[in-house]
Amino acid sequence: NMLKTLDRYQKCSYGSIEVNNKPAKELENSYREYLKLKGRYENLQRQQRNLLGEDLGPLDSKELEQLERQLDGSLKQVRSIKTQYMLDQLSDLHNKEQMLLETNRALAMKLEDMIGVRSHHMGGGGWEGGEQNITYAHHQAQSQGLYQPLECNPTLQIGYDNPVCSEQITATTQAQAQPGNGYIPGWML
Repeated sequence: NMLKTLDRYQKCSYGSIEVNNKPAKELENSYREYLKLKGRYENLQRQQRNLLGEDLGPLDSKELEQLERQLDGSLKQVRSIKTQYMLDQLSDLHNKEQMLLETNRALAMKLEDMIGVRSHHMGGGGWEGGEQNITYAHHQAQSQGLYQPLECNPTLQIGYDNPVCSEQITATTQAQAQPGNGYIPGWML
């Protein structure tokens, strides 16, 4: 019992001094940490102003060269990221183009099969009036590096007065005016 009482006395007498010293040390450490973070914050703000072109007067030539190198590196990194993004988009568009070309080929084959079945049901003969010479334009992918242009139907001329094209357009509109002739314009493919 006596030992417990002495132990409690020591804890109360000397323990309060240790407890009181501990917050003072923690407070001092916290204050040092605060000052360190405050200095770092001010340094980062100064660097940001320098990167934006502000407060460049007190900088010497070495600091200006370092700032220029940092800006060049950042610019190269941004350009690299942007280029990679554009290359990824180009690759996606190329894949979509290939899928559309395959779909177009499949639809053209299906159309040719349907026209063949239809002409077979109409008596086995061909079309009348020279309309059997219809050509279908299939778009073929041509590899030219990263850029692959789309081919267009050459009969569509807007604002261009070409007598050959005018004759083709007239023949096309006359053929479309005849119902049931089996002609499907190239733009529908």
